[in-house]
Amino acid sequence: MANLNIKFNGKEFLLSCEDGQEEHLEELAIYLNEKFSNLKNSLGNIGESKLLLITSISVLDEYYETKKKIDIQKKEINKITEKFKELKSLVYNYRDLKEKEITELSKNQDDLKNEIETNQNDYETLVDKTTLELENFIKRNDPDIKTQ
Repeated sequence: MANLNIKFNGKEFLLSCEDGQEEHLEELAIYLNEKFSNLKNSLGNIGESKLLLITSISVLDEYYETKKKIDIQKKEINKITEKFKELKSLVYNYRDLKEKEITELSKNQDDLKNEIETNQNDYETLVDKTTLELENFIKRNDPDIKTQ
């Protein structure tokens, strides 16, 4: 434990705190002394006890107002976090949907490619067969060619 001399309302007080907390305790004491002095200047000499009570209430009021603001901010952060989670879910769902569409389009493209190849082979076969039949027809019906 560390000991620290604090000046408050023109008087010295010896206070103890955890090691390493001396600077923080001194900052708090300075803040409280400033608050007390400002109220003493604005309210006049109303007695030390009453002035200490008003100073305490004033500091507590600041504390609770700050706490309320923090609670409101926490609620806002929670709302934003929930909206972010919803948006993230929508993005993932959209991505999954698009991946399915891409897979389906790729399959359709492969099917179409296979169909084109098949049709091309069928066309070539048909052309070859027709050409052969035409040649045979011409051979059979051409008077210049001897039939055997």
